[in-house]
Amino acid sequence: MLTVTKPGPTRRTALKAGALGALGFTAADFLKLKAAGAVKKGASDKSVILIWLDGGPSQFETYDPKPNAPSEYRGPFGDIRTNVPGIRFSDMLPLQAKHADKMAVIRSCAHTTGDHFAAAHWMLTGRFGSTSVDKAQKSPSIGSCVAKLAGPKAKGLPPYIGLPAAESVYLYPGYQGAAYLGGEYEPFQVNMKQKYLAANSKVEIKPPPFLDGLESAQDRISGRASLLQKLDGLNREIDHTGSMENMDIHQQNAIEMVLGSNAREAFDMEKEDPKLRDSYGRGPWGHYTLMARRLVENGVRFVTVDMPHWDNHSKIKTAMETRLPVLDLAVSGLMQDLSDRGLLDETLVVIMGEFGRTPKLNQGQPGIPIPGRDHWGQSMSVIMAGGGIKGGQVVGATNKLGEHPIERPLTPADVLATIYHVLGIEWKSVFLPDFTGRPIPLLDGGSVIDEIV
Repeated sequence: MLTVTKPGPTRRTALKAGALGALGFTAADFLKLKAAGAVKKGASDKSVILIWLDGGPSQFETYDPKPNAPSEYRGPFGDIRTNVPGIRFSDMLPLQAKHADKMAVIRSCAHTTGDHFAAAHWMLTGRFGSTSVDKAQKSPSIGSCVAKLAGPKAKGLPPYIGLPAAESVYLYPGYQGAAYLGGEYEPFQVNMKQKYLAANSKVEIKPPPFLDGLESAQDRISGRASLLQKLDGLNREIDHTGSMENMDIHQQNAIEMVLGSNAREAFDMEKEDPKLRDSYGRGPWGHYTLMARRLVENGVRFVTVDMPHWDNHSKIKTAMETRLPVLDLAVSGLMQDLSDRGLLDETLVVIMGEFGRTPKLNQGQPGIPIPGRDHWGQSMSVIMAGGGIKGGQVVGATNKLGEHPIERPLTPADVLATIYHVLGIEWKSVFLPDFTGRPIPLLDGGSVIDEIV
């Protein structure tokens, strides 16, 4: 059994934070920098891009169409052939249909809740825990666990990044956060000033705010060099035990993050060919999906791309006509780009939300009497592609009305176990101490989806 301990705060930690403060960093900045340490042994060289469809997308209008069901179940759209015989997608996803050979289409994932908060917590942590009555996060997210257990692939960037900001059900980072693992394993939020952007948003996407700090960092560091030297000398005088001997390394890592080329290179979208940017789409969803590729290419281990607004209790036809083409373009662009660059086998792409939608269309909401679909945790679709998995197949099936799995029922823990497995994390033997110090297994149950690995 591997037990990962959680050290408490030490004097050395406080002194490090103080030294970084001389460079203009906050304690929170330091925690994120600390997480950008050495690569952990035993981890694979693979990365994850999680496309998070916050609100819960309809399985019928995406990856599990039911063309032979009655119209009130089938919904407003038809289905389309993919490039894999026998696999059909919604006809609103013609571009992704050309990449089905790269995808494992999981149609039988289910849990038992229609509560947004409970469902998001379950899908992102592998456990039932938080609810709409008690929203506090109970377990760490898979992104935070990966950041702790696998670490970054390269120095100079955090291991876990949210684009533009990781969230779940309007909570930042919500159930994509670290919980009892501590702040150092929270996602690095790229732009909290422009977040939760809709598919059709016309807002001008600004560069990440922290890049402004990079421009003036050279002057700040030069101006504070003597202060830093004095602080460093004071720290060394105070620390007679030698525990500060690595202080220079942490200072160097901080400066590397601020002035190093990795961060600048990874976030500089102007370096991309305009035609490639067009292939992803020029809106926020395409923009940040392309940025996710740049980040994993530069050594980030886990990236979340936030694509919200899937809670369509009414007007589902209009909503899907707005969102699905944008999702289709971004995912198709990513699949092609990763393939062209030889990065697909090293990058696991996961597409999911917190639950699916009700099999039968409703009559809309009060004041909006136009059909939609309500919450449905009993069946949902999850897509996995790349990362060395076996694409071109469907795993599991729902009944003819899409109500529940009838073949190969799977749980959120199975999905997360598979992600851990792809990253080389021996999840069955890992225990993490909670707030009380009690060792908690990384997952309660769950098994790797053998068909796709």
